[in-house]
Amino acid sequence: MTVLPSGGDQPSLHEGPSGWDEHRPPDPELIKDCVHCGFCLPTCPSYAVFQDEADSPRGRIVLMRVGHEDAVGPTLQTHFDRCLGCMACVTACPSGVQYDRLIEQVRPQLERNVPRTPADRAFRALVFGIFTHPGRVRALVPALALPGKLGARLGRLLPAESRLRALLSLAPPVRLAATVRQLPRVTPAAPGVEPRGTIAFLQGCIQRALFGDVNAATVRVLAAEGFEVHAPRAPRCCGALQLHGGVEESALVEARKVIAAYEGYDTVAVNVAGCGSAMKDYGHLFSDDPEWASRAAAFSAKVKDVHEVLGAVEPQARRHSLPMRVAYHDACHLAHAQGVRTQPRSLLRGIPELTLVEPAEWEICCGSAGIYNLTQPAAAAELGKRKAANLAAANADVIAAANPGCALQISAHLETPIPVYHPMVLLDASLRRLRRTAGRSHHVR
Repeated sequence: MTVLPSGGDQPSLHEGPSGWDEHRPPDPELIKDCVHCGFCLPTCPSYAVFQDEADSPRGRIVLMRVGHEDAVGPTLQTHFDRCLGCMACVTACPSGVQYDRLIEQVRPQLERNVPRTPADRAFRALVFGIFTHPGRVRALVPALALPGKLGARLGRLLPAESRLRALLSLAPPVRLAATVRQLPRVTPAAPGVEPRGTIAFLQGCIQRALFGDVNAATVRVLAAEGFEVHAPRAPRCCGALQLHGGVEESALVEARKVIAAYEGYDTVAVNVAGCGSAMKDYGHLFSDDPEWASRAAAFSAKVKDVHEVLGAVEPQARRHSLPMRVAYHDACHLAHAQGVRTQPRSLLRGIPELTLVEPAEWEICCGSAGIYNLTQPAAAAELGKRKAANLAAANADVIAAANPGCALQISAHLETPIPVYHPMVLLDASLRRLRRTAGRSHHVR
């Protein structure tokens, strides 16, 4: 276990010729806000797994200060790689430490200044090269649709700690129709309801490629509540995976495309927690770019999670009964990063005969965390089993999760399959009088 002091002498991590570079290093003023009280420790998933002070939020903040005074290298990189970026510490911190801003500044620094092994670089390039491109993900659908969950079978031939095995084990069964499903570019408001104007909808990369029915349900719900929904097919990606993984330049490229495509709308609705978190952060991401700073800040102010959009208006469409017990899972980038917790619960409670139940340890991450369950498979699996056990203990008929990565992670670690649905799918089923939602028990729908 690494023991880090809260002040005074710093640990020696001298491993190379340089520390943080001059481009957006972790802000010393934000670092000073941490008083090392330890309130973050019980909510930190990496501390729960590794039991190492250097793998806690306050320990990493000490390491951020070290990077200003000393060299950075692989040891320091390892401790930051173990951080899920779940932001539970931000929710728990009584001092208002902006760990979200700090970790956003640290990850690109490490990618620029600490070389990764060839194997690590190759795997990360594979992940970013596939999963941020909907077309490439769709090309994999025929293999994923084969009976017997081919990915899991192949994965069992690989070592238990293999990253590739983790990737294959999470692959969902997908119907071949998913390769051609597309949303209408414009969906008018439903007839017979009061029009509420136009709203833009981000389709996402993984979401549109593998979970098109979630997007379709989201658009139907918005239209039923009086919105004319515009769903552009480009750009392909918002840059969230790259941003959360420290691949800053690629994230900036995608972010500029999103801003340019959507800034003409008054509201941009998002149904993926990670995407919404990243898009709301564009203002900080471009804060030192004179050409894009004001545009990015204005755009971020327009981004709303779909639960926020619907929670801010009086319901118009009639809800029909869905007699079921639903355990609501708080996706970290919705609950912690965006502070959206009450709206999804209120929308679900508005469905007649639906009983909402709360699992234990809502604040602890499920281990998905962007690409974390691919790059840190052992730690992610431990967290996934913990989360799945808590959800199963709630004795629910259904689990609701507003992030595709969370749903896949939870489904992969449930000992007994429980259907996992996006809240919009449940709300859509209520509006359309569907007693049973369409989908497989181990696949988010």
